[in-house]
Amino acid sequence: MILQALNRCYEDLAQDGKIARPGWAKAKISYALCINDNGELEQVVPLLTDSGKKKPSPREFDLPAPVKRTVGIAANFLWDNSAYLLGVDNKGKPERSADCFKACGRFHHQLLDGVESPDAKALLRFFDAWIPANASENPALQGEFESVITGANLIFRVNGAFPHEDKAIQEAWQNYYALEEGEKRQCLITGREDVIAAVHPSIKGVQGAQSSGAALVSFNAPAFCSYGKEQNFNAPVGKSAAFAYTAALNYLIADREHVQRIGDATVVCWAEGAESQYPEFFMAEMFGGPPPEGFTDNDLYSAVKRLADGLRCEELNLDPNRSFYILGVSPNAARLSVRFFYRDTFGRIMRNVNEHHQRMEIVRPSFDKFETIPLWKMLQETVNMNARDKSPSPVMAGATARAIFSGTPYPAALLENTMLRIHAEREITRGRAAILKAYYLRNPNEGCPEEVLTVALNEESKNEAYALGRLFSLYEAVQLAANPGIKATIKDKYFNAASTTPGAVFPTLDSLCQKHLRKLEAGQRIWYEKQILRVADILGEAYPIRLDLPRQGAFDLGYYHQTQARYAKKEES
Repeated sequence: MILQALNRCYEDLAQDGKIARPGWAKAKISYALCINDNGELEQVVPLLTDSGKKKPSPREFDLPAPVKRTVGIAANFLWDNSAYLLGVDNKGKPERSADCFKACGRFHHQLLDGVESPDAKALLRFFDAWIPANASENPALQGEFESVITGANLIFRVNGAFPHEDKAIQEAWQNYYALEEGEKRQCLITGREDVIAAVHPSIKGVQGAQSSGAALVSFNAPAFCSYGKEQNFNAPVGKSAAFAYTAALNYLIADREHVQRIGDATVVCWAEGAESQYPEFFMAEMFGGPPPEGFTDNDLYSAVKRLADGLRCEELNLDPNRSFYILGVSPNAARLSVRFFYRDTFGRIMRNVNEHHQRMEIVRPSFDKFETIPLWKMLQETVNMNARDKSPSPVMAGATARAIFSGTPYPAALLENTMLRIHAEREITRGRAAILKAYYLRNPNEGCPEEVLTVALNEESKNEAYALGRLFSLYEAVQLAANPGIKATIKDKYFNAASTTPGAVFPTLDSLCQKHLRKLEAGQRIWYEKQILRVADILGEAYPIRLDLPRQGAFDLGYYHQTQARYAKKEES
């Protein structure tokens, strides 16, 4: 399913001219080796571009697809690093560098012998005449030698033109790439007869994976193989389909504006037809990215509502019935593991995301600039920000994202991690309160009453745990009013005990509150007493001995709602 979807994505991208054709790939090149008709190196030209970053970036070319290297020697065609094109590098193994250069020369002779092209003949003359041992003394390399041999990619240029643009050389490469060696079998992706790819091209750009790339499909040990098959013959994918799905995934990952991280997963998305407005809109709504150009946040909200109702968004040309795909891949040594994969219509996904945002809606402090809480910030609420590793649990993050996309119940780990942070830090932020509200709204059978799952303070609620949270907030307010500038409040000492075993703690808090009330002026004291009595009437004469997890959630929401109401009244005053 995943590989088929990526294969179709490749076909859509290729039809629009956005991706390299079979046998070709995007490659970043730092220097051009300029040679003449006799194969003599005349100049080394930097191909670095100013991309607005601190350092100039290599220039990107459509070049013959790279080989997949392990520990052996295998050369690319027309481009490579200095070990293959010059026979020297800075790794301290001159014998291996010389072997790389010889292998590259043989490969170019294999493809270009007999090609009637001046550029092809110049390349072959270069490989025949170049002496790696004399490279450092070559005048053309003076001043650039150290930079060239550090592993940067190099390309040939013959008399001012790039050989990969020569029609005869292009034809030689295509004939080589299309050379069908091996037994034809049915491809699992396309269903057509094709030569099976023993090794698939690498996927690059996944954070945490090897910089040289990782495999999505790979078999490299007898334990993974069956029926005497070796390598990827255990999952027969044709050569053309293997190129297509890897090229599509590499293209999506390289589009950094439409790539996000969820836990350890690199997340990409695309729509059938590969039109860019779909991932752009999705990233803005789901991850809090900037709205499409010319759109405000209100416009974005209105567009989401229309799509959720199954209506087209004409301004952005968004069709709610268009198939949409979301893929999260995580690093796993030299391989990639699929953290999640989801497919549905764009309208249904937007409806699920919109319902999630509605569940997460809660009264917002004045300093909080987020209209809606994006996924990354929601997951951040489950993390200890003082720890060395500030990333959320990968399993929990993936399960939460999948629940939002599909509209299914949130994972229990989301609630557990949120409650853990509340108890550890004795702090209920907007995000944590929103998670509690959303979790119990989506999982209503877990015991938290709906009357406490409101956006703002519900003064009509008769829920005991909710009232206890409100009462604790009022007690804290009294303490702050009686002791201006106090650094530690009752929250720092009693919050966890009050939310779990109120029967043991609240009598002490009642006594402390009376002492604090005596320090206040008459008018202020009477106002607080009225507020406290109104909440205390809900509780009756005895406090509950213990609160279970759902009632602890109600306590936390009562505390958060009452605290925000306090701040709102201060601002009004």
